[in-house]
Amino acid sequence: MKKSFITLTVAAAVGMGSLFGGFAVKSEAASVSSLKHEQNKIHSQRSGLNSTINEADKKITQIQGKQVDVKQEMKRIDLSIGDTNSKIREKEVKVSETKMQITKLQAEVKVIQERITKRNELLKDRVRNYQENGGMVNYIDVLMGSSSFSDFIDRANAVATIMEADQDILKQAEADKLELETKQALVQKELVSLQGMLNDLVKMKQKLNFQKAEKDQLLGTLQAQEKKVQEDKMSLQEEEKILADQEAAIQKAIKLEQAHQAELARQRAAEAAAHAAHGGGNGGSADQAPDVSSGNFTRPAAGYISSGFGGRWGEFHYGVDIASHGSNVPIVAAADGVVIRSYYSSSYGNCIFLASSIDGQIYTTVYAHMETRLVGSGATVSKGQQIGIMGSTGESTGQHLHFELHRGPWTQDKRFAINPVGIVPL
Repeated sequence: MKKSFITLTVAAAVGMGSLFGGFAVKSEAASVSSLKHEQNKIHSQRSGLNSTINEADKKITQIQGKQVDVKQEMKRIDLSIGDTNSKIREKEVKVSETKMQITKLQAEVKVIQERITKRNELLKDRVRNYQENGGMVNYIDVLMGSSSFSDFIDRANAVATIMEADQDILKQAEADKLELETKQALVQKELVSLQGMLNDLVKMKQKLNFQKAEKDQLLGTLQAQEKKVQEDKMSLQEEEKILADQEAAIQKAIKLEQAHQAELARQRAAEAAAHAAHGGGNGGSADQAPDVSSGNFTRPAAGYISSGFGGRWGEFHYGVDIASHGSNVPIVAAADGVVIRSYYSSSYGNCIFLASSIDGQIYTTVYAHMETRLVGSGATVSKGQQIGIMGSTGESTGQHLHFELHRGPWTQDKRFAINPVGIVPL
């Protein structure tokens, strides 16, 4: 049974034994008083349910407010991700430009290296020449070999020029070496800076993506919570509707009880005869509807027992299934009573809950998977009266009647369910 069936406090609607012939009731006043007492209990339960429903509404509002906050935060994260992506694109352009600069620097470094290489070769030649000719001594020979003072001056100027040129070569080599080292350091710095910026941006994007994933998960959790509370609220509303139907049924029962006070004595006196003579009222064809039995209960449908009360398929089957392959197979009330609720359930399909009071004991009978329901909520029915047609609606695998008998109210956990075999003539 799905949770859409909320616990039915059926007892509130079933203290109506004096309404029907064949019920043993101690006193009319006690019966009416009991009904009013049960009506008050149901009214109190409805008040509690409505309070719980209001709490559910508040919780839904709170969850929806949290969803709004999360969505706003997700919007902020989306904007941050967009801004970060924009910066990444800018840095990628900068990367491209820097790589071009690095390529240019590398070309300049190559030129410098070539110049240094040439100068080094020139200096090597000069050094070899010094070594072969005696180095600086040759310059003295040049000066001492002057033919005149004027020639000496000329030779001295020439030697000074040569030596200055050598010094310039050395200075240029040092400058080129320094420039090379500077440019190489610049290249390395550009690479390190670029890599650092890219790493920071990638980390920032990863962090934002992680935050967005967290918010997505949180939003999903909140949406699931809202769905659960909405489902619980719907179940509470259905329970409240069932209680309202029961309260209305009791109110009707009270009026009928009060209207029939004068007939109770006659009904008690004729109880045995009424049970023995009671028949028909099944609304179906004679060959399809079961005969109405004497006693408190009668068989609810013709057919064979396809599944009994007890363990089945790893679960507990709280009723008896009566199957028939015929068409328009009538379903009849197993006892006199008042219809607590007649409606369509996702699991029971077309179903009817019937409240009866027999010999001072409250009973609830359930008729499920019907094709058609012929009586509505609040109706009073007699034992053997047709209330529907056998079908296979709701969670059903074939045409049959799922029949339950509860000694007391119907509850979600079905703790009052009893095996009808031996009590109802099946």
